[in-house]
Amino acid sequence: MRDLLYLPLSWLYSLAVNFRHRLFDWGILKSEQFDIPIVCIGNITVGGTGKTPMAEMLITYLKRSHHVALLSRGYGRRTKGYREVTIDAHYRDVGDEPLQIKRKFPDTTVVVCEKRVEGIRRIREEHPEVNLIIMDDGFQHRYVQPKINVLMVDSTRPIQSDRMLPAGSLRDNPEQLYRAHYFVVTKCPEKMAPIDRRILRKVLVKYAYQRIYFTRFESFSPQPIFRNEGDVVPLKQRGKVIALSGIGNPKPFLSTLREAYQVVEEVTLKDHHIYRVRDMLYLEELLKRHPGAVIVTTEKDAVKMGRPNKIPALVRRSLYFLPIDITFIEDSATDFLQKIEEDVRSN
Repeated sequence: MRDLLYLPLSWLYSLAVNFRHRLFDWGILKSEQFDIPIVCIGNITVGGTGKTPMAEMLITYLKRSHHVALLSRGYGRRTKGYREVTIDAHYRDVGDEPLQIKRKFPDTTVVVCEKRVEGIRRIREEHPEVNLIIMDDGFQHRYVQPKINVLMVDSTRPIQSDRMLPAGSLRDNPEQLYRAHYFVVTKCPEKMAPIDRRILRKVLVKYAYQRIYFTRFESFSPQPIFRNEGDVVPLKQRGKVIALSGIGNPKPFLSTLREAYQVVEEVTLKDHHIYRVRDMLYLEELLKRHPGAVIVTTEKDAVKMGRPNKIPALVRRSLYFLPIDITFIEDSATDFLQKIEEDVRSN
């Protein structure tokens, strides 16, 4: 019944999205090109598809030969306009994902600005050394015409059987897939069946200039958030874990923890959740309820734990985060990155 109620809203949303695209196609709304390459990382669904790990992978590779800047909208921040991210910024001022990237790459220029054209112009003015910009979550922001569009696709939510918001998770019409140059399918099983790859290739790739890659998330050993705490609660093999997440799609995160640990509690919050004192007190209560347990959260949530004085000592000593990375199936990461660089350098 709920889906039936959402269907008219989905139809209206789809109509509005398509009309906006037509305004750009007809030239009524203008897309602007720039004199340096813009690499856009985007998706057409809501929820986590792996844009941030992809941005980190591209920065790591491209900064060896370019002066790279990252431009993001800074979703969920309480500020407006152009703002350069510093490693000591508060996540509520710049957004959690831009802050995570800045702390990983302190020498890289990271900027948030909801008006991407303005953001690119300011970067060009204030950082003339920058000769490549990675634009995070900009596929729908057609005021900028990027040189390369990398589209992240969640294999667990097939586009061909999805619906537009709010009945489904599509934020854009699949007809716009023609604008993508690279499709990176994420969250694939380690042994993905060839038939499943063929189906996705047929659904996504329509033109000769488009390439597709299949990936999965690889997790590493959880790391303490507050390493300087002298008596960090140890994380034991198959030990008790409280899973804490405030991300778009927590299922892979929870699945990873269940495989390696005894998950005694799951605290699943909305994406970009703002942590408050009451959240920390609740976590303290859970730790007392499960002696010997530790809290494992996501890397994105970990950047929000930057004020230890507002976190109870027991919680500080028990907080870990789970690092993740994108792994390409069949060792195609080198091919992908080299093709990106070739396109960046080409005319």
